[in-house]
Amino acid sequence: MSKIEFTSKQREAIVQKLQSYFEQELDQELEQFDAEFLLDFFSKDIGAHFYNKGLHDARAIFETRIESIDDEIYAIEKETF
Repeated sequence: MSKIEFTSKQREAIVQKLQSYFEQELDQELEQFDAEFLLDFFSKDIGAHFYNKGLHDARAIFETRIESIDDEIYAIEKETF
């Protein structure tokens, strides 16, 4: 998996969401540097778990679709001797 990179706008929005969450839910102030550090931690160390879960979900959808296509192919098979 390649490194997760965000545009400066995305990074800024995520940092603001982290700061807002800490303020509203934990009643703690999260400074800009700390929020960026936390974002780096999540994207580097935790992000792979979400990435892998997404791959697993995509694989399940793919397998379901392949089974459906396979069924349709068998349905149009012609009878032979």
